[in-house]
Amino acid sequence: MRILIADDSVLLREGLTLILGDGGHEVIAGVDNGDDLVHRALARKPDLVISDIRMPPSHTDEGLRAAMTIREQWPSAPILLLSQYVVLSYATELLASGSGAIGYLLKERVSDIDEFLDAVERVAHGGMVLDPEVVAQVMGRGRAADPLAALTPREREVLELMAEGHTNAGIAKRLVVTEGAVEKHTQRIFAKLDLGTDAEVHRRVTAVLTLLG
Repeated sequence: MRILIADDSVLLREGLTLILGDGGHEVIAGVDNGDDLVHRALARKPDLVISDIRMPPSHTDEGLRAAMTIREQWPSAPILLLSQYVVLSYATELLASGSGAIGYLLKERVSDIDEFLDAVERVAHGGMVLDPEVVAQVMGRGRAADPLAALTPREREVLELMAEGHTNAGIAKRLVVTEGAVEKHTQRIFAKLDLGTDAEVHRRVTAVLTLLG
């Protein structure tokens, strides 16, 4: 795949370039700010954009803002954001910007090369990936009017794994059940969350947005 990297750390850009190169991918450019990220992404239309959320000049959310700008002009842009810390609002904003091809990982996840490369592949091919720590924090908080209250414990497990980006086959392997069982749980989740009959990818994203709530 052709990949564009955005991070103000030269060391991280070079490290990602080596990891992705060893994984058979080509890094076509590396930039260190949001403006260049938007320009390069829209001009070159890479197979995947990997960007830090915090970049110059304010080191707050320039990467996220750049990703949102790219999505406005290229709705299907595949974007994987990296962050030093979990900020749930970032994940929610990113997911709300499109129907798929979205990822949000902690930078520490890059050290698990196989897991990182798997996330790269999933997002580039239209999937959704949220860091397990993001999902864990969401599931651990209390909400007065919890839209997930109607879900059974097993359905919550399926939704958590769905949020982490696992396919039905991957969820089945994790839970040691059949894919048919996972499909039934998934359809019950969609029904209980009143998600209608939209495209499967859109419903999965909407279900995860409900989880992030």
